[in-house]
Amino acid sequence: MNQLDSMRIFSKVAECLNFADAARQLGISNAVVTRSVATLENHLRIRLINRTTRRVALTTAGQAYFEGCQDLLRQLTAMEQRILSTTAHPVGCLRIASPASFSQSKLAMILTAFRAEQPHVSFDVTVYETINEIAAENYDLCFTAERRLRDSSMVCRPLVRMHDVVVAAPAYIARRGQPTTPAALTEHDILLATDAPNRYWEFRDLNGAHRVSLNPILTTQSLLAVKSAAVTGLGIARIANVLVERELAEGSLVALLRDFQLDSNERTVWMLYSGQPFITQVVRSFIDFVVDRYRDEDAVLARPTRSTRMALGSNDARIQ
Repeated sequence: MNQLDSMRIFSKVAECLNFADAARQLGISNAVVTRSVATLENHLRIRLINRTTRRVALTTAGQAYFEGCQDLLRQLTAMEQRILSTTAHPVGCLRIASPASFSQSKLAMILTAFRAEQPHVSFDVTVYETINEIAAENYDLCFTAERRLRDSSMVCRPLVRMHDVVVAAPAYIARRGQPTTPAALTEHDILLATDAPNRYWEFRDLNGAHRVSLNPILTTQSLLAVKSAAVTGLGIARIANVLVERELAEGSLVALLRDFQLDSNERTVWMLYSGQPFITQVVRSFIDFVVDRYRDEDAVLARPTRSTRMALGSNDARIQ
C-alpha cells in the first residue's frame, strides 16, 4: 500500500463526502477510490467512513484522521515548494578545478558573468598545473586543457579549441635577433613547458616539414612560468594563444615564424563533470551557462558523452 496516496484519496473523499465526486476530481476510477479507502481502514484496523446507499459520513476516528492528514499534506506541500524554489534559483557553492592557464585567461570572466545572473552562488576554485595533481571526481566540475584527453569515466564536454603560438619579447628580439626560419631556433634560447608533446617543434610550409630539436635553457611544468619568462625577455616560448592574447595585443610579446604552420599546436578546453542522475540544479545551471557562452564562439561543441576511451588526436577528432 502506498500510504501517502491513500491518505490523499481519503482526504478528498472526506472533503467531498462522495466517492464519485472524489474520483472525478482526482482523475481516477470509483473502484480505485473505494479500494484505497478500504485498504487504509484495514491498515489502521478502524473504520474511517460510514457509508450507506444514501450518504457518506466520517466516523469520529475518521474526522481526527482527516485533520491529521490535512496537516501532514500541508507540510508536504510547503516542503515541496521550498525545494522547487531552491531549484528554480540555484543556491550553493560550486567546487571547481581549473588548470592555471585557464584560470588566468577565461575562468574569471565566466565566474563573473555567471554570478551576475545567479547572485546566490559562490565558488571554491582549486588551481592546478597538471591534471595528475587532482582527482577530478572530487569536484562538481573540472576544466582541463589537453592535447590528448586522458581516459575518463566522467562526462567530457569539449568547449573550445586553442592553438599554440611561438612568441618572444621585443627585448629578446632586440638582443638576439628574430628567427626567420624554424632552423634558426637552434641558435636561440628556448623556454619549454613539460606538457609539450616532444623535445622538438615541427613546422610545415609549402616546402614540407621542418623539425627542430630543442635544447631548452628553461624547462618547467608551469605554462604561467614559461609565459612570465618570455615576457621578461629570457627566451622564445611556445604558448597557447588564449594565454598571451593581451600580451600580443599590447606588444609585450611578438608572434614569430608566422609563415610556418606549427604541427601538434592544438589543444582543447574540456569541461568534466559527473553524470549522476541527480545532479544538483546549481551544477546543471552552470554547465548550461558555460556551454551557451562558448556556443557563439569558434567552438567544437559536441554532445556530452560518457567514455573511458577518448582522445583528441587531429583536427577532426570528436568524442566517441
